[in-house]
Amino acid sequence: MTEKWNITLRVSRQKTNEPHHFDEYKMEVNPDEYVLDAVERVWAFMDRTLCYRHACHHSTCGACGMRINGVEKLTCITPIRAVTSDGATLKVEPLRNFPVVSDLAVDMGSLYRNMEAIGARAVQPVTEAEIENPPSTWNKDQSEYTRLSDCLECGLCISACPVALTNADYLGPAPLAAAQDINLQRKPELLSLVDCEDGVWRCHNAFECTAVCPSFVDPGRRIMNLRGQVISLKFRSLFGKA
Repeated sequence: MTEKWNITLRVSRQKTNEPHHFDEYKMEVNPDEYVLDAVERVWAFMDRTLCYRHACHHSTCGACGMRINGVEKLTCITPIRAVTSDGATLKVEPLRNFPVVSDLAVDMGSLYRNMEAIGARAVQPVTEAEIENPPSTWNKDQSEYTRLSDCLECGLCISACPVALTNADYLGPAPLAAAQDINLQRKPELLSLVDCEDGVWRCHNAFECTAVCPSFVDPGRRIMNLRGQVISLKFRSLFGKA
């Protein structure tokens, strides 16, 4: 027999030129459903004016990022039973540090522009050396495979970052993590972009970004690695070994 819970979904609402408020929706749910299922149920059966972002429903696109009870999560892979209990209230809010377009949907333009400025690629090269067990069909004349980047560009790390909350010019965890994979010595324009007060040196090592990342990019560690690369290049340049 399918388990049923009764919950109250408390949803952040904000339309253009209207004050922010919360609307509450009481519903019966299967606790093994995902938070996105509950949000979609509101739109489908209770309030067609509710606006939110979603696409793939299996944590590939990163579109459905929201704050669930104050914590950044992909709603399509967050079970209801993991974030609330029977008879309780489940609060759903838009990501922080992005302009709210409508209700739970935010404008992610700043993240995309910063990723483009870094030169982050959605498809990354993978050499044979990086593959533990290369397939028997590997073509020795082929220098590399390609794979999708680990980063979903979901914006959860930006929302969780305390620095991004206070400085809109900060490049942010995702773009800086992406820069860690690029050879800075060959791209001086990228080095100048990350080696500045709004780049790697603005990060306060809070690691909130790593805590909420749904695809294990570990942006906090990568930013620290990027700092090491920048320092190494500075020393090599100082001693004429660049």
